[in-house]
Amino acid sequence: MYVRYFSRLLSAMAGPRPVVLSGPSGAGKSTLLKKLMEEYNGVFGFSVSHTTRQPRPGEENGKDYHYVTREAMQMAIDNGEFIESAVFSGNMYGTSKAAVQDVQAKNLICILDIDMQGVRNIKATDLNPIYVSIQAPSMEILEKRLRDRKTESEESLEKRLHAAFVDIGFSKEEGLFDVVIVNDILEVAYEKLKVVLLEEINQVKKTSMSL
Repeated sequence: MYVRYFSRLLSAMAGPRPVVLSGPSGAGKSTLLKKLMEEYNGVFGFSVSHTTRQPRPGEENGKDYHYVTREAMQMAIDNGEFIESAVFSGNMYGTSKAAVQDVQAKNLICILDIDMQGVRNIKATDLNPIYVSIQAPSMEILEKRLRDRKTESEESLEKRLHAAFVDIGFSKEEGLFDVVIVNDILEVAYEKLKVVLLEEINQVKKTSMSL
């Protein structure tokens, strides 16, 4: 019943086709997103996710995440206010319907940074996004990137590496993603990402000019 209701809701949404960006921590999603939004200012809008984890140094509430209590987030999920939600390393993460609607209403391409559980949940809706998986060249490089951040405990790091290993297999499932981009050389990966999104980018620009 929930999926049918949400399908009708999404069908009524106006705006550009969203983009689901998935991949493990350390694959470089944030770096690619930053480049994309700098080059195409006024074309993309970031869907700000909710989480129950504590902010990291430099992160801002409402910009990086909506930081909420477990009780508040669970209540919102139970009320059907979320497209998808998942638990990782003991913390809840999720994307609200309002976050996507706010971006689409501005004639912007909504970016959703979603984990593998969330991708499966969105596949059950009529959101019809472009599905992009970002992967590191190897587990060794991924581990080095995560260690260089110096933001993870050893236990947390091991959990992320295990999740990354599962994610690699997940990204290879036929028909799940429109494209899988291996982020070895940043500029090359970025050009591949732009090619995938170019049609939607041009459509947003065209619509904006006609307004």
